[in-house]
Amino acid sequence: MRLKHIAYILLMATALAGCNDTIDTATIDLSKVKNKTEQPLPDRLVAEMQKRNMPRNSPIMIRVFKEEGKMEIWKARADNRFEKITDYDICAWSGKLGPKVKEGDRQAPEGFYNLTPAHLNPNSKYYLAINTGFPNRYDAANGRTGSNLMIHGACSSSGCYSMTDEQILEIYAFARDAFKGGQSSVQLQAFPFRMTAENMARHRTSENYDFWKMLKVGYDNFEVTKRPPDVDVCGKKYVFNQEMQGTPSASAACPPMSTPPALSAALSAYDKQYEVAYAKAVEKLDGMVWYEPTEAERKAVVADKRKGKDIAYAPTGTSLAAGKLVKQEEFDVLMAARLNKAAKPAPGTMLASAQPGGAAAKQGRVTMTGSVPGQRSTMSVASAMGTGTAPQAASPIAVSGPSNAQLASMQKQPGAGQSSGNAAARSAGQVPVPAQNPMAYASVQQTATQEDAKKPFWKFW
Repeated sequence: MRLKHIAYILLMATALAGCNDTIDTATIDLSKVKNKTEQPLPDRLVAEMQKRNMPRNSPIMIRVFKEEGKMEIWKARADNRFEKITDYDICAWSGKLGPKVKEGDRQAPEGFYNLTPAHLNPNSKYYLAINTGFPNRYDAANGRTGSNLMIHGACSSSGCYSMTDEQILEIYAFARDAFKGGQSSVQLQAFPFRMTAENMARHRTSENYDFWKMLKVGYDNFEVTKRPPDVDVCGKKYVFNQEMQGTPSASAACPPMSTPPALSAALSAYDKQYEVAYAKAVEKLDGMVWYEPTEAERKAVVADKRKGKDIAYAPTGTSLAAGKLVKQEEFDVLMAARLNKAAKPAPGTMLASAQPGGAAAKQGRVTMTGSVPGQRSTMSVASAMGTGTAPQAASPIAVSGPSNAQLASMQKQPGAGQSSGNAAARSAGQVPVPAQNPMAYASVQQTATQEDAKKPFWKFW
């Protein structure tokens, strides 16, 4: 009897281990994937969608949080409300918190972007890629430049959001299925961090704070409604879920507009709770400053992940893991050391991200304001959101390695195999930039125009 009992325990343990393997495994054996562009979602995700009453081809939305290093996939239920179905740890993003301003600044975009089927790149040498749509109308109106900014595989970033190949396989499948279900564009919301009261208070000295307050209006709209907001651009600013008189122009002043009453009431209640929490957070953080790490410091916290990997594999840790709250005196010392290091680059060292966290910090003008942000009535109107101008560019910093032209020459042509130029680049320790999406982008601007004529979000209210 004792032997039978032991055998039963071993059998149950084996069964449970197998079950746990099924639950915990979030990767796919890529060698068994025959058609990556048509690879179905894993059974675990399909089962979860069925459990939550999410049609397989229902719309999706993507949210990115740089500081936390997270990418979320939200999917519509049958009642058209969105729920988060899964999230992924971003393998690599370059630069620092803050929007992309110009070509070559290594910044990953922040803002609201519409992804259409034309943004899917099945032929990327970074396994699969989805173009972020940067620059959008807001970026263009504010003179921001950049190209080929992707969500892609390979875990190597130069202004992109880079995932593992297994992750991008799933993300691509989510978008593909949604487009097959009739979704014309997937909204990508890219934020510097989760825009909670404590996080906003922690970053209130940043040069990007006004820009982030503008993004927060869209963030709040989604938090309240759990539906992607209608996004317009006028007066060089984002506006969300507004009833407008006339057609908005990205560069011209906004036409008369208003927030639907039911939505306005819901946001007002949300704001009151936020303002109380923000005031408490400012009091808690009195005298403390957030030290935002450089890209090199973020890479250092995950250096072990690179061991045994291809030279192009370059994961970056989260800002939360590498950054810290410090007193003003310690912050000044850290920033002085960073400036000194940037002024004397060592041969062969990449220092593009070794820049101060903000212009105010560079000039020794970091202040600790304890004011509470304005009411929703001022935040949701375009005239009170953001600066409308691009942040001041940082001083040039020496960067060793190939030029942009050399990197461009290493890009793979659509549909071609791995190029010899790419192989040479990897052997030389150079990481090529993502290739241009081979699909037609002429339709993107037309799609953006057509989006203005779609049924407005506020009809939901």
